[in-house]
Amino acid sequence: MTGSKGAVGAAEGLAPADTARLEGFLDAVWMEHGLSEHTLAAYRSDLAGAARHVAAAGGSLERAGRAELMGYLAARVASGARPRTTARLVSSLRRFYRWLYREGVRGDDPTADLAAPRLGRPLPAALTEADVEALLLAPDVDDPIGLRDRSMLELIYATGLRVSELVGLTMDAVNRRQGVVRVVGKGGRERLVPMGEEAAEWLGHYLRVGRTELLGRRPSEAVFVTRRGEGLTRQAFWYRIKRYARLAGITKPLSPHTLRHSFATHLLNHGADLRVVQLLLGHADLSTTQIYTHVARQRLRELHAEHHPRG
Repeated sequence: MTGSKGAVGAAEGLAPADTARLEGFLDAVWMEHGLSEHTLAAYRSDLAGAARHVAAAGGSLERAGRAELMGYLAARVASGARPRTTARLVSSLRRFYRWLYREGVRGDDPTADLAAPRLGRPLPAALTEADVEALLLAPDVDDPIGLRDRSMLELIYATGLRVSELVGLTMDAVNRRQGVVRVVGKGGRERLVPMGEEAAEWLGHYLRVGRTELLGRRPSEAVFVTRRGEGLTRQAFWYRIKRYARLAGITKPLSPHTLRHSFATHLLNHGADLRVVQLLLGHADLSTTQIYTHVARQRLRELHAEHHPRG
């Protein structure tokens, strides 16, 4: 195995010493961890690139210091490398130099203080308020199915419930007098979520008219039911949402969390506190909710620009 990889290293123009160290490292991680050829190829590419960069300045990868490695990373970033690619390069270098240290080839690890770029979580997609309004108006509320769907759309947007929480609502979880729904979320954590006047009115209308017509004399604990008297499934609801999105002329992609993200984003846009949003969404840890801090920061900038005399 070493011979075939060594031929590749030589063909890439590496110095013999660096080629030998690189192939020794690849053999070691392959034997210790059973890594795939794809992963080994990624290590080889990352380390060979670093070796060529260091060699161009008259050095070797085996003896490179932190400054040389930082120079290599900086050059990659300047050439357009993305944060995820740079993070992978740092990971490859760390593993290589830790192996050299463990093998006694080096007495130090030049990557010990080498910081990888922070990979932010993807920002959640959210509809505009105009998009949400168009989506809410799409169902035909003269039909019991359309009335049910309008009620569901209003409720999920007003509460930020997960889709599974919405379709799983039972009649004893809805308190229309107090205007709240009781939800059991992830980890069995229970929370009370206010639904707001508009959603409460549509829910009440559906329960009095649409649900009664859909169920007939059949009993059901589910709030949202089908014509067969069964509880609506998560998949069926999202099929309905996509249909209404087409009717509303919404072309941006929808995900199962689009309305939940829109709920959180629009709350923050209108001045809600991040911890309040955390409680409403049912996040156990504020760090989960902090993916929305970009919204809060943008809102603060807008308020500053609008109200500060030198904004």
